[in-house]
Amino acid sequence: MCEKHAGQIFPVSLSARRLSVTMSEKDEETFKSVDLEQQTEKSPEPDINPQESPSETEADKPSTPSTEAKAESTPSTHTSAAKVKWTSSAEQFKLKRFFVLRPGTLDHGIEDVKALVNPTEDGAVQSVWLMAEVDHWNNEKERLVLITENTLLVFKYDFVMLNCEQIQKIPLNYIDRICHGTFCFPPRSLLTREGEGVRVFWDKLREPSFTSRWNPFSVDYPFTTFTYHPVKSANEELGHLCDIQNFREQLTSAAQKAHSKNPVPGKANGVLLLNQPILVEAYVGLMSVIGNQNKLGYCLARGNIGF
Repeated sequence: MCEKHAGQIFPVSLSARRLSVTMSEKDEETFKSVDLEQQTEKSPEPDINPQESPSETEADKPSTPSTEAKAESTPSTHTSAAKVKWTSSAEQFKLKRFFVLRPGTLDHGIEDVKALVNPTEDGAVQSVWLMAEVDHWNNEKERLVLITENTLLVFKYDFVMLNCEQIQKIPLNYIDRICHGTFCFPPRSLLTREGEGVRVFWDKLREPSFTSRWNPFSVDYPFTTFTYHPVKSANEELGHLCDIQNFREQLTSAAQKAHSKNPVPGKANGVLLLNQPILVEAYVGLMSVIGNQNKLGYCLARGNIGF
């Protein structure tokens, strides 16, 4: 009866106790060995390295960023990328307003000003530059600049109507100083200007008069000042045309050649190179602030104006 009811839990334990009393020693040894073998088969296998503790294995594992940290870092990268994209698109929109960036406009203007060069008097054209001229009242004006064998030519060119409005000719053998540096103002001035520029002097013996200093339309100053054009970062070609450093180097080389070729009587031959701040003697300059902020000295698309 005990064998038939071996599947039940409670009767099996009682029958095992009764059988253990009547069993012989030999049968008891075989019974115990079978029981041990079953336990060894059911018991899980130990780890290969039992000496390693769970704390050590957890410490040896490389630390990985949590999902929360990843979730926090992902929006920041998206936000920074969106800001950069918005900034670049805004800058591109501002640059597109300049007429000089219209297809073919700059090439047409360069050809027009080259046609105005006198080969016998000025010599061959060596380089062409797109600059911004800064006057004595801190007003910016768009200019095309040509360096020839004998002359520095500064053109006021209208990129809207595609015609030249004004030409300023400076003989290279009259240039005595070229100053390069950042802009500075008098101590009590309310104006500021960032960046660097180049100032070209051609008559160090003549100082501007009092009336010329306070006349915003005066053009009898014995120097001219150039700085970077706002479109210098539009593309690589415009970057070369607006490069102040290369302009200064080529102008210095051309002026030195002109001094050795055709020296001026009574003047010291050679060009003096200076690295110092460029002083703009303007104090209030409300007109320059309004004009520079609205780019009134540039040929710009200003939209429809109506009522």
